[in-house]
Amino acid sequence: MNAEFPLVLCVTSGKGGVGKTNMSVNLAYCLAAQGKRVVLLDADLGLANVDVLLGMTPPNNLFDLFHEGVELKDILFETPYGFRILPASSGAREMLLLSTGQKLELLESVDGLEDEVDYLIIDTGAGINDNVVYFNLAVQERLVILTQEPTSLTDAYALIKVLKLRHGVERFRILVNIVDDEEAAKDVFSRLHLACEHFLSGVSLDFVNFVPRDPLVRKAVQQQLPFCSLPGPASQAVHDIARSIQTWDIPVSLDGNIKFFWKKLLFQ
Repeated sequence: MNAEFPLVLCVTSGKGGVGKTNMSVNLAYCLAAQGKRVVLLDADLGLANVDVLLGMTPPNNLFDLFHEGVELKDILFETPYGFRILPASSGAREMLLLSTGQKLELLESVDGLEDEVDYLIIDTGAGINDNVVYFNLAVQERLVILTQEPTSLTDAYALIKVLKLRHGVERFRILVNIVDDEEAAKDVFSRLHLACEHFLSGVSLDFVNFVPRDPLVRKAVQQQLPFCSLPGPASQAVHDIARSIQTWDIPVSLDGNIKFFWKKLLFQ
């Protein structure tokens, strides 16, 4: 990884219910536990629940940035796990209808964090709506979460298709969640890879890893704790994924999309 810039990574999915937000929270937990400075941005703007998973009630959220004049530094919330969150609001229709100017305002505000973080993780919404696509275009790396469910596979392909055909995005990292073993995970990945190979020429998929089915995950969610704070196979898998992320070879050239922290390069 190029140490000169933070890595901006979105955790995304075509379908809800695949563990996307839980994965975002636990990747932030593991990277922080490994000594990295991490900010987690809850970009599921209308149905935000990063704070709920953590059992926290931040005093401000991104709604206040756009509607109350609150500065980003006053929205940043320190968790007891060594990483900070930028919480959004839940049930606020206005957050689903952000204008281009408001989205750029958010980018501009987050840009000021460049010297304070090593990793910015963006938990997008699920699906292919405008906000999901926008944040997928604003990052260097996209980690797509899917499960064995046929609808998860179909919807992940739909997201990749939209980003490829409409916006020219070709690089995706794939994580298969809630599976029994590596063989099952690689079967899911192979089916997605085959569909992309047949219908989306030029798409590059990288199988990152899988997270096994683990009853401790449900227990942690019920207790509003990161499941990686408990020992278990799912926890071990995400700790391993966090270590692997630190070895990713991140291209320093821009591909034409907006990048957090990179606007300085665009205007040099």
